[in-house]
Amino acid sequence: MLNLNDADLIVVGAGFYGMTIAERAAADGFRVVVTEKRNHIGGNAYTYNDAGTGVEIHKYGPHLFHTNSKEVFDYLSRFTEWLPYEHRTWTTSGGRIYPMPINLATICSFVGRAMSPSEARTWVADNAREVTEPTNLEEKAISLIGRPLYEAFIRGYTIKQWQADPKLLSAEIITRLPVRYNFDNRYFNDIYQYMPKNGYTAIFEQMSLSNQISVHLGVDWFEARPAKTTVPIVYTGPIDRYFNYRLGPLGWRTIDLELETHTGDFQGCPVMNYADIDVPWTRISEFKHFQPQRSYGPNTVIAREFSRSAGLGDEPYYPINLADDRARYDAYRALGDVETDVIFGGRLGTYRYLDMHQAIGAALKTWANQIRPRLTQGAPLGRSED
Repeated sequence: MLNLNDADLIVVGAGFYGMTIAERAAADGFRVVVTEKRNHIGGNAYTYNDAGTGVEIHKYGPHLFHTNSKEVFDYLSRFTEWLPYEHRTWTTSGGRIYPMPINLATICSFVGRAMSPSEARTWVADNAREVTEPTNLEEKAISLIGRPLYEAFIRGYTIKQWQADPKLLSAEIITRLPVRYNFDNRYFNDIYQYMPKNGYTAIFEQMSLSNQISVHLGVDWFEARPAKTTVPIVYTGPIDRYFNYRLGPLGWRTIDLELETHTGDFQGCPVMNYADIDVPWTRISEFKHFQPQRSYGPNTVIAREFSRSAGLGDEPYYPINLADDRARYDAYRALGDVETDVIFGGRLGTYRYLDMHQAIGAALKTWANQIRPRLTQGAPLGRSED
């Protein structure tokens, strides 16, 4: 039964940001209540085993743990064993397959001849000279990698991702496009790159069980919250929803995943991007390739991914983050700063895309600098985390 009166701390949202703070508070002996609107713990990192195949499914799309932070890695290692995993992505363009992100192998395959690093740099620079003062996404991308690579790998994918002509999108959306002038085709360069041995959901279960945190699923905070409380609250839901959209909704992109079961190996890699505009999906994930150390049966599960604008009833994934959205968020944040007993944190609470390690790192910092001093010394919470 949900009882908020006996709590020392209330956390709204059971994703990585909220559960990290909840675990730290409970470990220090404080009584913590977590409410979660969904019927499962773990936020967008939630995983489950498919009943028909035994394959671990990432319900909200692939989640890949990587970090350079020893603090974050050591913290999460308390709740899981790891399997080594270095992510490698491929893209289909014009009927051919290329390694991504763009590296020396990509350029050599695209041009159709062997090139040295210096030759590839010169080739990209020559093609990038076309644009010197970019004013939109297309021009910015061309100024970074040149038109040939932009047309082959970026334009179609961007149109599908944003459902808009790249000429109409802000240059800020694509501030950089990494190009590696070597044959390193790893997606990340971080020191720590792993997958949790028993899946992400098991991490959250261990975080909850280790200190008997009271977690309540299927609870809408706006229906359950008391009229008044002096207990500190960590709110990780959408900040515009907290204020009942009084300044208008913030813009988000969402994704739709269509699962299919196939026999054998469907695509031979974890993720295949589709750069061509005439292919409606942006990418296909084949989940069994995220943990190749596991034994699987004859079947495999894939997820076709489609991108679109998020409505109020959709799951928000990526902040659109255009100028109007930033101004609106800043106004919401100013309202949040008046809420002296509330910390707004996480991806939805701060209107920014956070990788898992970033959410955990931010939560550890907020716990140490704001929440713990309040619980132990009665200190004010201070400004919302941003």
